[in-house]
Amino acid sequence: MATSWQQRDLTRVVELPAEPVAVDRHARVAEHVRAGLDTRLRALISYDPGTRQGEDPEELHQMRVSVRRMRAMLLSGRPFLDRDWSEPLRAKLGWLGRALGPVRDLDVLLERLRAESADLPVDERAAATRLVSGLEVEHGQARVELLAALDSDRYLTLLRSLAEALRTELPTSQSDVDSERELRRLVLREFRKLRKAVARLPEEPADEQLHALRIRGKRVRYTAELAQPAFGKPMQQLIKAARQFQDVLGEHQDACVAEERIRGLLRDFGEDVDAAVAFVAGRLVEREQIRRADRRAQWRPAWEALRGAAAEI
Repeated sequence: MATSWQQRDLTRVVELPAEPVAVDRHARVAEHVRAGLDTRLRALISYDPGTRQGEDPEELHQMRVSVRRMRAMLLSGRPFLDRDWSEPLRAKLGWLGRALGPVRDLDVLLERLRAESADLPVDERAAATRLVSGLEVEHGQARVELLAALDSDRYLTLLRSLAEALRTELPTSQSDVDSERELRRLVLREFRKLRKAVARLPEEPADEQLHALRIRGKRVRYTAELAQPAFGKPMQQLIKAARQFQDVLGEHQDACVAEERIRGLLRDFGEDVDAAVAFVAGRLVEREQIRRADRRAQWRPAWEALRGAAAEI
Protein backbone atom coordinates (compact mmCIF):
# COMPACT_ATOMS: atom_id res chain seq x y z
CA MET A 1 0.00 0.00 0.00
CA ALA A 2 1.26 3.47 -0.85
CA THR A 3 2.47 5.56 2.05
CA SER A 4 2.48 9.33 2.49
CA TRP A 5 6.28 9.71 2.33
CA GLN A 6 6.23 8.70 -1.34
CA GLN A 7 4.67 12.03 -2.24
CA ARG A 8 7.25 14.04 -0.29
CA ASP A 9 10.88 14.94 -0.94
CA LEU A 10 12.66 11.67 -0.16
CA THR A 11 15.85 13.56 0.63
CA ARG A 12 14.08 15.25 3.54
CA VAL A 13 12.21 12.13 4.57
CA VAL A 14 15.44 10.18 5.13
CA GLU A 15 17.13 13.29 6.60
CA LEU A 16 20.03 13.31 4.17
CA PRO A 17 22.57 16.04 5.04
CA ALA A 18 22.04 19.18 3.01
CA GLU A 19 25.64 19.32 1.78
CA PRO A 20 27.43 16.41 0.08
CA VAL A 21 30.34 14.85 1.92
CA ALA A 22 33.64 16.31 0.72
CA VAL A 23 36.84 14.30 0.96
CA ASP A 24 40.49 15.33 0.78
CA ARG A 25 42.82 13.12 -1.24
CA HIS A 26 44.82 12.41 1.91
CA ALA A 27 41.78 11.38 3.95
CA ARG A 28 41.47 7.95 5.51
CA VAL A 29 39.98 5.15 3.44
CA ALA A 30 36.85 5.19 5.58
CA GLU A 31 36.27 8.82 4.62
CA HIS A 32 36.61 7.98 0.94
CA VAL A 33 34.00 5.25 1.47
CA ARG A 34 31.76 7.72 3.26
CA ALA A 35 32.02 10.25 0.42
CA GLY A 36 31.33 7.53 -2.14
CA LEU A 37 28.28 6.29 -0.27
CA ASP A 38 27.01 9.84 -0.02
CA THR A 39 27.32 10.40 -3.77
CA ARG A 40 25.59 7.14 -4.62
CA LEU A 41 22.82 7.54 -2.07
CA ARG A 42 21.98 10.96 -3.49
CA ALA A 43 21.95 9.45 -6.98
CA LEU A 44 19.72 6.57 -5.86
CA ILE A 45 17.21 8.98 -4.34
CA SER A 46 17.21 11.14 -7.46
CA TYR A 47 16.30 8.14 -9.62
CA ASP A 48 13.58 6.87 -7.29
CA PRO A 49 10.68 8.87 -8.86
CA GLY A 50 11.56 7.87 -12.41
CA THR A 51 11.95 4.24 -11.40
CA ARG A 52 8.46 4.29 -9.92
CA GLN A 53 6.98 5.88 -13.04
CA GLY A 54 8.66 3.33 -15.29
CA GLU A 55 8.65 5.54 -18.39
CA ASP A 56 12.43 5.67 -18.88
CA PRO A 57 14.29 2.37 -18.21
CA GLU A 58 17.50 4.35 -17.68
CA GLU A 59 16.17 5.64 -14.35
CA LEU A 60 15.92 2.11 -12.95
CA HIS A 61 19.28 1.22 -14.48
CA GLN A 62 21.02 4.10 -12.71
CA MET A 63 19.26 3.35 -9.45
CA ARG A 64 20.48 -0.24 -9.62
CA VAL A 65 24.01 0.92 -10.48
CA SER A 66 23.98 3.14 -7.38
CA VAL A 67 23.10 0.16 -5.21
CA ARG A 68 25.82 -1.98 -6.76
CA ARG A 69 28.46 0.69 -6.30
CA MET A 70 27.58 1.19 -2.67
CA ARG A 71 27.91 -2.54 -2.06
CA ALA A 72 31.24 -2.56 -3.91
CA MET A 73 32.54 0.35 -1.83
CA LEU A 74 31.64 -1.40 1.39
CA LEU A 75 33.36 -4.56 0.14
CA SER A 76 36.50 -2.76 -1.01
CA GLY A 77 36.76 -0.75 2.19
CA ARG A 78 35.99 -3.69 4.45
CA PRO A 79 39.51 -3.89 5.98
CA PHE A 80 39.04 -0.34 7.30
CA LEU A 81 35.41 -0.54 8.44
CA ASP A 82 33.65 -2.09 11.40
CA ARG A 83 32.31 -5.25 9.79
CA ASP A 84 29.55 -5.57 12.37
CA TRP A 85 28.22 -2.38 10.78
CA SER A 86 29.26 -2.69 7.14
CA GLU A 87 28.34 -6.31 6.42
CA PRO A 88 24.67 -6.07 7.52
CA LEU A 89 24.40 -2.90 5.46
CA ARG A 90 25.83 -4.68 2.43
CA ALA A 91 23.26 -7.43 2.92
CA LYS A 92 20.41 -4.91 3.06
CA LEU A 93 21.65 -3.25 -0.13
CA GLY A 94 21.79 -6.71 -1.67
CA TRP A 95 18.08 -7.11 -0.96
CA LEU A 96 17.36 -3.84 -2.73
CA GLY A 97 19.53 -4.81 -5.69
CA ARG A 98 17.63 -8.09 -6.02
CA ALA A 99 14.34 -6.20 -5.89
CA LEU A 100 15.44 -3.94 -8.75
CA GLY A 101 17.07 -6.65 -10.84
CA PRO A 102 14.22 -8.55 -12.54
CA VAL A 103 12.58 -5.47 -14.07
CA ARG A 104 15.92 -4.09 -15.24
CA ASP A 105 16.93 -7.39 -16.82
CA LEU A 106 13.60 -7.61 -18.62
CA ASP A 107 13.90 -3.97 -19.75
CA VAL A 108 17.22 -4.82 -21.40
CA LEU A 109 15.96 -8.02 -22.97
CA LEU A 110 12.73 -6.54 -24.32
CA GLU A 111 14.52 -3.52 -25.75
CA ARG A 112 17.06 -5.80 -27.38
CA LEU A 113 14.54 -8.14 -28.98
CA ARG A 114 12.34 -5.29 -30.19
CA ALA A 115 15.33 -3.61 -31.79
CA GLU A 116 16.43 -6.85 -33.43
CA SER A 117 12.92 -7.37 -34.80
CA ALA A 118 12.48 -3.85 -36.14
CA ASP A 119 14.09 -4.56 -39.54
CA LEU A 120 12.18 -7.78 -40.19
CA PRO A 121 9.39 -7.99 -42.76
CA VAL A 122 5.92 -7.10 -41.47
CA ASP A 123 4.71 -10.68 -41.05
CA GLU A 124 7.90 -11.65 -39.22
CA ARG A 125 7.62 -8.63 -36.92
CA ALA A 126 4.14 -9.81 -36.00
CA ALA A 127 5.54 -13.24 -35.21
CA ALA A 128 8.28 -11.63 -33.11
CA THR A 129 5.61 -9.73 -31.16
CA ARG A 130 3.86 -13.01 -30.38
CA LEU A 131 7.19 -14.53 -29.36
CA VAL A 132 8.01 -11.84 -26.78
CA SER A 133 4.48 -11.44 -25.42
CA GLY A 134 5.33 -13.74 -22.54
CA LEU A 135 8.18 -11.45 -21.53
CA GLU A 136 5.83 -8.49 -21.43
CA VAL A 137 3.54 -10.32 -19.03
CA GLU A 138 6.56 -11.25 -16.90
CA HIS A 139 7.69 -7.62 -16.95
CA GLY A 140 4.34 -6.42 -15.67
CA GLN A 141 4.41 -8.88 -12.79
CA ALA A 142 7.98 -7.90 -11.92
CA ARG A 143 6.98 -4.22 -11.88
CA VAL A 144 4.31 -4.97 -9.28
CA GLU A 145 6.91 -6.64 -7.05
CA LEU A 146 9.39 -3.81 -7.59
CA LEU A 147 6.88 -1.15 -6.55
CA ALA A 148 5.94 -3.19 -3.50
CA ALA A 149 9.60 -3.19 -2.45
CA LEU A 150 9.93 0.57 -2.96
CA ASP A 151 6.72 1.16 -1.01
CA SER A 152 7.91 -0.95 1.92
CA ASP A 153 9.11 0.18 5.32
CA ARG A 154 12.19 -1.97 4.70
CA TYR A 155 13.26 0.30 1.84
CA LEU A 156 12.70 3.50 3.79
CA THR A 157 14.54 2.12 6.82
CA LEU A 158 17.52 1.23 4.63
CA LEU A 159 17.74 4.75 3.19
CA ARG A 160 17.47 6.27 6.65
CA SER A 161 20.21 3.99 7.96
CA LEU A 162 22.51 5.08 5.16
CA ALA A 163 21.74 8.77 5.67
CA GLU A 164 22.31 8.49 9.40
CA ALA A 165 25.71 6.86 8.85
CA LEU A 166 26.79 9.71 6.58
CA ARG A 167 26.25 12.40 9.20
CA THR A 168 29.35 11.38 11.15
CA GLU A 169 32.50 9.33 10.61
CA LEU A 170 31.81 5.75 9.62
CA PRO A 171 32.40 3.01 12.19
CA THR A 172 35.93 1.76 11.55
CA SER A 173 38.16 -1.14 12.48
CA GLN A 174 41.11 -0.65 14.78
CA SER A 175 43.47 -0.28 11.80
CA ASP A 176 45.42 2.99 11.75
CA VAL A 177 47.12 2.52 8.38
CA ASP A 178 44.58 4.37 6.20
CA SER A 179 46.44 6.31 3.52
CA GLU A 180 46.83 6.86 -0.22
CA ARG A 181 49.08 3.82 -0.23
CA GLU A 182 46.28 1.71 1.18
CA LEU A 183 43.83 2.98 -1.43
CA ARG A 184 46.27 1.96 -4.13
CA ARG A 185 46.65 -1.42 -2.49
CA LEU A 186 42.88 -1.91 -2.50
CA VAL A 187 42.73 -1.30 -6.23
CA LEU A 188 45.73 -3.49 -7.03
CA ARG A 189 44.38 -6.27 -4.83
CA GLU A 190 41.18 -6.39 -6.89
CA PHE A 191 43.22 -6.21 -10.09
CA ARG A 192 45.43 -9.13 -9.01
CA LYS A 193 42.34 -11.24 -8.37
CA LEU A 194 41.19 -10.47 -11.89
CA ARG A 195 44.63 -11.19 -13.35
CA LYS A 196 44.76 -14.58 -11.63
CA ALA A 197 41.27 -15.40 -12.88
CA VAL A 198 42.34 -14.56 -16.45
CA ALA A 199 45.47 -16.70 -16.10
CA ARG A 200 43.39 -19.72 -15.04
CA LEU A 201 41.16 -19.59 -18.11
CA PRO A 202 41.45 -22.16 -20.87
CA GLU A 203 42.06 -21.03 -24.43
CA GLU A 204 38.30 -21.05 -25.08
CA PRO A 205 36.57 -20.08 -21.82
CA ALA A 206 33.02 -21.17 -21.09
CA ASP A 207 30.34 -18.51 -21.13
CA GLU A 208 30.01 -18.79 -17.36
CA GLN A 209 33.74 -18.17 -16.93
CA LEU A 210 33.57 -14.97 -18.96
CA HIS A 211 30.59 -13.83 -16.94
CA ALA A 212 32.54 -14.38 -13.71
CA LEU A 213 35.41 -12.42 -15.24
CA ARG A 214 33.07 -9.52 -15.92
CA ILE A 215 32.06 -9.42 -12.24
CA ARG A 216 35.71 -9.26 -11.19
CA GLY A 217 36.35 -6.51 -13.71
CA LYS A 218 33.45 -4.56 -12.30
CA ARG A 219 34.96 -4.79 -8.82
CA VAL A 220 38.23 -3.39 -10.16
CA ARG A 221 36.38 -0.47 -11.69
CA TYR A 222 34.30 0.33 -8.63
CA THR A 223 37.30 0.13 -6.32
CA ALA A 224 39.22 2.43 -8.68
CA GLU A 225 36.32 4.88 -8.56
CA LEU A 226 36.60 4.87 -4.78
CA ALA A 227 40.31 5.69 -5.03
CA GLN A 228 40.08 8.12 -7.95
CA PRO A 229 39.98 11.35 -5.87
CA ALA A 230 43.40 10.49 -4.48
CA PHE A 231 45.10 9.63 -7.77
CA GLY A 232 43.63 11.68 -10.61
CA LYS A 233 44.43 10.85 -14.24
CA PRO A 234 46.16 7.43 -13.86
CA MET A 235 43.16 6.11 -11.97
CA GLN A 236 40.81 7.68 -14.52
CA GLN A 237 42.60 5.74 -17.25
CA LEU A 238 42.22 2.54 -15.28
CA ILE A 239 38.52 3.22 -14.78
CA LYS A 240 38.09 3.83 -18.51
CA ALA A 241 39.86 0.59 -19.42
CA ALA A 242 37.92 -1.37 -16.80
CA ARG A 243 34.66 0.04 -18.15
CA GLN A 244 35.55 -1.08 -21.68
CA PHE A 245 36.51 -4.53 -20.43
CA GLN A 246 33.27 -4.75 -18.49
CA ASP A 247 31.21 -3.55 -21.47
CA VAL A 248 32.65 -6.15 -23.85
CA LEU A 249 31.98 -8.99 -21.44
CA GLY A 250 28.61 -7.50 -20.53
CA GLU A 251 27.54 -7.52 -24.18
CA HIS A 252 28.73 -11.12 -24.44
CA GLN A 253 26.65 -12.06 -21.42
CA ASP A 254 23.62 -10.18 -22.78
CA ALA A 255 23.87 -12.20 -25.98
CA CYS A 256 24.07 -15.45 -24.00
CA VAL A 257 21.05 -14.54 -21.90
CA ALA A 258 19.05 -13.36 -24.90
CA GLU A 259 19.69 -16.59 -26.79
CA GLU A 260 18.69 -18.68 -23.78
CA ARG A 261 15.52 -16.68 -23.20
CA ILE A 262 14.50 -16.85 -26.87
CA ARG A 263 14.84 -20.61 -26.80
CA GLY A 264 12.83 -20.69 -23.59
CA LEU A 265 10.06 -18.56 -25.09
CA LEU A 266 9.86 -20.92 -28.02
CA ARG A 267 9.63 -23.94 -25.73
CA ASP A 268 6.80 -22.24 -23.84
CA PHE A 269 4.67 -22.40 -26.98
CA GLY A 270 4.97 -26.19 -26.90
CA GLU A 271 3.40 -28.07 -29.78
CA ASP A 272 1.14 -25.09 -30.54
CA VAL A 273 3.98 -22.97 -31.93
CA ASP A 274 3.38 -21.84 -35.49
CA ALA A 275 6.02 -21.90 -38.19
CA ALA A 276 6.38 -18.10 -38.35
CA VAL A 277 7.22 -17.80 -34.64
CA ALA A 278 9.68 -20.69 -34.84
CA PHE A 279 11.34 -19.12 -37.90
CA VAL A 280 11.69 -15.72 -36.24
CA ALA A 281 13.08 -17.31 -33.07
CA GLY A 282 15.71 -19.04 -35.18
CA ARG A 283 16.70 -15.76 -36.85
CA LEU A 284 17.00 -13.99 -33.51
CA VAL A 285 19.06 -16.81 -32.01
CA GLU A 286 21.42 -16.67 -34.98
CA ARG A 287 21.96 -12.93 -34.48
CA GLU A 288 22.77 -13.42 -30.80
CA GLN A 289 25.25 -16.15 -31.65
CA ILE A 290 27.03 -13.83 -34.09
CA ARG A 291 27.16 -11.07 -31.48
CA ARG A 292 28.45 -13.46 -28.84
CA ALA A 293 31.25 -14.66 -31.14
CA ASP A 294 32.19 -11.07 -31.96
CA ARG A 295 32.50 -10.11 -28.29
CA ARG A 296 34.54 -13.23 -27.60
CA ALA A 297 37.04 -11.95 -30.12
CA GLN A 298 37.22 -8.59 -28.34
CA TRP A 299 37.63 -9.45 -24.70
CA ARG A 300 41.34 -10.35 -24.71
CA PRO A 301 42.39 -7.05 -26.37
CA ALA A 302 40.22 -5.26 -23.80
CA TRP A 303 42.01 -7.19 -21.07
CA GLU A 304 45.43 -6.19 -22.41
CA ALA A 305 44.37 -2.53 -22.36
CA LEU A 306 43.20 -2.89 -18.77
CA ARG A 307 46.44 -4.59 -17.74
CA GLY A 308 48.41 -1.76 -19.30
CA ALA A 309 46.36 0.86 -17.43
CA ALA A 310 46.86 -0.97 -14.14
CA ALA A 311 50.65 -0.88 -14.62
CA GLU A 312 50.52 2.92 -14.57
CA ILE A 313 49.00 3.44 -11.14
